[in-house]
Amino acid sequence: MADPVARAVRETARRLADELTRSGARSPLAAIMAARELSAATDVALQAAVDHARAAGHSWQRIGDVLGTTRQAAFQRFGRPVDPRTGEPMDREIPPGLTERALAIFAAHASGRWDDLLEQLDEKMREKLDAARLAAGWAHMIGMFGSLERTGEPFALRAGDYTSVRIPLYFEAGEADGRVTFDEAGRVAGLFIRPPGR
Repeated sequence: MADPVARAVRETARRLADELTRSGARSPLAAIMAARELSAATDVALQAAVDHARAAGHSWQRIGDVLGTTRQAAFQRFGRPVDPRTGEPMDREIPPGLTERALAIFAAHASGRWDDLLEQLDEKMREKLDAARLAAGWAHMIGMFGSLERTGEPFALRAGDYTSVRIPLYFEAGEADGRVTFDEAGRVAGLFIRPPGR
């Protein structure tokens, strides 16, 4: 098989099948490792398949339909946008540590550490927010939904010079979307907490 993507999927799938059918003490952990490798290989294969579909003229709407998502979500995951300022492909890599920082921002909200939040804001955000406004916004959410009980799995997306991290927030009596947008320097350039659908 000449195509390296197809070859990787085939080899890792075979290794996983072998590990799942092998008996012995090593097999369960080896099967997990093989499954993880297959997942990575299929991610690469899915990107290649989407690239082929785009090259064949299929729209993002049609690709989203096949993937069971919106055209915007399909583009955000698989698109290869070109920066109009430079003509170069945009970097889609998520800078390390930003999802963890976004989670920490909502943990700081839940524990009332407003000064910790203020230190992370960019200049424009600091002009608009102070500890009292942050506290008032959080109090509004608590008044609507009760205390924050847990956070969900963060989803990060890089778009141009900014990285946005969306985190599902699960309160006692409702849910909301928490969103933190970081600029290129890693400063917080946007912070929102909204009930779903708003």
